[in-house]
Amino acid sequence: MAVTRSAGFLTTRKRLCSSGSSLHRALKTTRGMELMNITLTSTMPRERRAVISESERCDSKRKLNIFRRPYCDWTPDAILTHYKSRTGIRYFPVLDREQTTRSVIDNILFNRFELTGESHQLPPDFDWTVNPSQDLEWLIMLHKFYYAVGLGAAYHETGDQRYVEKWIELTSSWIDTVPIGFPSGDAVGRRIQNWIFAHYYFVTLDETSRLPADFYLSFLDSIYHQVNHLRGHLTPARNHRTIELYAIFLAAVVFPELQGADAWLAFAREELVKNIHTDLLADGVHCELSTDYHHVVLKNILGVRRLALLNDIAIPEETDVLIRKGLEFAAYVHKPDGLIPSLSDGDTGSALDLLADGYDLYQDEALLYVASRGQRGTPPACRSKGFPDGGYYILRSGWGNGPEPFEDERYLVFDCGPLGRGNHGHLDLLSFEMAAYGQSLVVDPGRYVYDESGGTNWRVLFRGTGYHNTVQVDKKNQTRYALGKNSFKIQGPEPDRELKEQITGANYDYLRGVARSDEYDAVHERRIFFFAPEYWIVSDIMRAEETHDYDLLFHLSGLASGNVSVTRSEKALVVDSPHLVMAQPTDPEVRVFVEDGFVSHTYGVKHPAPVLRFARRAADASFHTVLYPFKATRPQITVEAMPVWHGARQCLPSEALALSVAVTRDGQRFQDYYFSADPKQRRDYRFGPFTYNGSLLFIRDTPAGRTVDIRTEPTAELTIRGAGALVGSKT
Repeated sequence: MAVTRSAGFLTTRKRLCSSGSSLHRALKTTRGMELMNITLTSTMPRERRAVISESERCDSKRKLNIFRRPYCDWTPDAILTHYKSRTGIRYFPVLDREQTTRSVIDNILFNRFELTGESHQLPPDFDWTVNPSQDLEWLIMLHKFYYAVGLGAAYHETGDQRYVEKWIELTSSWIDTVPIGFPSGDAVGRRIQNWIFAHYYFVTLDETSRLPADFYLSFLDSIYHQVNHLRGHLTPARNHRTIELYAIFLAAVVFPELQGADAWLAFAREELVKNIHTDLLADGVHCELSTDYHHVVLKNILGVRRLALLNDIAIPEETDVLIRKGLEFAAYVHKPDGLIPSLSDGDTGSALDLLADGYDLYQDEALLYVASRGQRGTPPACRSKGFPDGGYYILRSGWGNGPEPFEDERYLVFDCGPLGRGNHGHLDLLSFEMAAYGQSLVVDPGRYVYDESGGTNWRVLFRGTGYHNTVQVDKKNQTRYALGKNSFKIQGPEPDRELKEQITGANYDYLRGVARSDEYDAVHERRIFFFAPEYWIVSDIMRAEETHDYDLLFHLSGLASGNVSVTRSEKALVVDSPHLVMAQPTDPEVRVFVEDGFVSHTYGVKHPAPVLRFARRAADASFHTVLYPFKATRPQITVEAMPVWHGARQCLPSEALALSVAVTRDGQRFQDYYFSADPKQRRDYRFGPFTYNGSLLFIRDTPAGRTVDIRTEPTAELTIRGAGALVGSKT
């Protein structure tokens, strides 16, 4: 069951337009005068009402001045008729899937608003500046007007006049009572977009709707002034600026009859091109390094690109190259179930429709393939791929073009990148998310909320290192994250990171990353080996001068709640959860705990989910974890650490490590051997029956000792006791 935040206690954070704020008092005073005028008008003599009617005519004339000639000389009725019948402008609506479901929209008819995981019943003639929630995001979402597009879509599908009437009621109320720049620039940008998308349904698609011409003129007048306000108050950079510039571009394309629309278009086009090149890194990843915000920005960029194509507006070729790189990252980061992981701030969800849009624009068959989940198009050329500027590395077993269906492929995304620009990065260096057989098994818990009020600061918890799949040192974050003037801020230098190795072979992948923090002297090295398509080996090596408490954390999905068991034996420590076996070599110094945690797929809603914590106190320590996913039949797994020798000296794990993994699955038994070493040290290493002078090795034997699979470096020499030497073996 979803856990929804309570609104029953006061916020400690400064609330925008709280009941005592000066802006709220000013708006209340203005609104009181307007209501009084309405009341007085009904009892006024006819002569006085005639004066007011003349005032309304003057107001209409003033509003007509927003148009260039000849439109400024037309009547409001003629303006409405023009927009209902014109054919030269081509645009399209964009609906937010969560905010425009029929149940959500039908509740809007009764002023029940479901936003950011909370539902609030608002009274008739409610005050737009008063927030019924403790979370500022609720009020911001109210002012973004996603529901206006949903009302339009519902009207287009049903013809029910209630949806038109509600759109007019809410929009008129907002126009009459709220300052055009309220509450923030990005909200203004979204509101302009959503009003225009609603316009598509209520006006462009419907020549017969009975809209009041005076309302429509007020609607256009408000858009005109909101766009001009936005142009003068743009956010300097990143996703908000992209959203705002798209709103200006959209208004310029859809309403060329307005004064200054040509200037809007020229300005927005030029600034959007600049913004795309500053916001998308060289590998196409958005600079804030949030998977969700990457797709938010990509959605707006593609909206601009599609709109430009439909209306013959030129976009530079080099911009298209970068957009295609952004689409490529989107294709790779989607999990086989069609969802994205919520790395750094953001939600999970699907953006496959953006890949379909990308295919329509660029005819890239790989985008069509991923968008259709393997039903059409051509698979991407690479099984696994790294995006070094963004610091994300995606390992896959395949694309559904082999013996297994698309959704059953195995997937892991590894984070070895910077925090990202802005304030959305999480303290999650060397963390990962893993999925297999249509299930996310080791998950990033998400962001949950931005609000920091209440007894538990959930924002700080979800953003912190302890809420990610990495090693936490002494319960600290990877960088100093402390209370500033009003909220928690990152106040220390971000952790240093380095991807030491990235190797992809025919049926294996290997990653090695290192993290260093100013918060402690411990250095964390993580090595990930993927024996595709079966399982992963994750080795975490900690080195320090001082003694520390190390916690290796794995956040499991909500599916695992109440379904986790731990078994210890002489050979292995095994953890069972749905569709996943995790095994470590038995180590009496390591304690394991199954703890209560949460995951959040959608803003404002969290679900219980277990957390595995492997704890050890030491200066130098290592953890070696086998992650073996399965679809139906559970495999039997044991794992043992093998001593590695160089001459007469036993090597430290930071120099070289070896594991023996016994696998029984589908009626077959295998003995696997894995070896990893620092490639800078070219030595002869001995472990078990093997002597090897390379840095990476994987061997699979049958119980009879017959080698059925071997992965070595092309130039390395492997000697197996009793079998002689192999050079440049299969890779």
